[in-house]
Amino acid sequence: MTMFNLIIWSGSPELFSFDTPVGPISLRWYGILFAAGFLISQQLLYYIHKKEGKPESDVETLTIYMIVATILGARLGHVIFYQPEIIWEDPLGILLPFQFSPEFRFTGLQGLASHGAAIGILFALWLYSRKKKPGQNYLQVLDRIVILVALTGCLIRLGNFFNSEIIGKPTSFPTAIVFAAQAKTMLEGDRSRPSNPVQAVTIKKNYEGLDTIPDKSPVQILVLFKPGFSEQEAQYYINGELQERLFYASESVQSPTGFGLHFKSILDPQSNQVLARIEINGIRRHPAQLYESISCLLLFLFLFALWNKYKINLPEGRIFGWFLVILWTLRFLYEFLKENQVSFEDKLPLNMGQLLSIPLIIIGILILVRSYRKPVEPVV
Repeated sequence: MTMFNLIIWSGSPELFSFDTPVGPISLRWYGILFAAGFLISQQLLYYIHKKEGKPESDVETLTIYMIVATILGARLGHVIFYQPEIIWEDPLGILLPFQFSPEFRFTGLQGLASHGAAIGILFALWLYSRKKKPGQNYLQVLDRIVILVALTGCLIRLGNFFNSEIIGKPTSFPTAIVFAAQAKTMLEGDRSRPSNPVQAVTIKKNYEGLDTIPDKSPVQILVLFKPGFSEQEAQYYINGELQERLFYASESVQSPTGFGLHFKSILDPQSNQVLARIEINGIRRHPAQLYESISCLLLFLFLFALWNKYKINLPEGRIFGWFLVILWTLRFLYEFLKENQVSFEDKLPLNMGQLLSIPLIIIGILILVRSYRKPVEPVV
């Protein structure tokens, strides 16, 4: 891998933010893509119902079931499978998107599990099919809905990429990315704090560095200090607080020597500002979120083509079975490329995502066997 194809991702997860009387509220790319998944899915569901001659009025009901099931299931799944201590330490934090201590702040639902969303959707659609009887077979409903779930999953994983979360393990693979957003945020600090001397931070490729370490590449951090902050103060700040902040950004960057920072500082007499250039190693990682996002998109196209072949004559369970087998097999394999989400997974032979994927794969295989053995009865 050369410096010319190295990608450094330091994009902000926020589209914009604004202050309110109760604190700052931000609009994040993750939330936009999450909502877009449901909006697009609803239009596709209208199309499917129209082509199959089903009442389009059911789409609104199904959409509500899906939204509630996905959010509640994903949140509860994360709490139960990954952070059960929240139940007794911060029970309000399970479902409320706010933080009350040490100050009130809008946080969103921090932590959503796809396996929990899957369980929530399965349960919600079971309730829906029971309520809508006769004429609403559970497997038939699932066959149509999972097409949309695959597309929504594509957009949600893209949102994870914007958040620089669910990152992959270090690698020298050509698709590797340096996730530098964590380091950039740490170095910028609180911009609203008057005593913060940093005005701007930029992280870019260092073409002069030697690219010799398998899973690392030399990068350059440019720190622009506010006017009036002297060069001596800047150097002291870099060797002190800034170096300490970089220690907590070890998932993004690491000092080539393991201690101390190699940097140069220049004072621009016209602007009276100091620009510091810090040479450091960026950690190349698998963009696991993009792997899953692209896989979900391809899965959506495959499932939609399968539905388009049969439409109303689709053998029940055919699409749902393929969805379970393909999606969760890929999820099982991708977990080998990803960092564990919580520390207790380090002690397990397989992480939680893999353990939860296995029963879903088995269920998918059983449903597929049933689907291919059962004769297809054309619907006129």
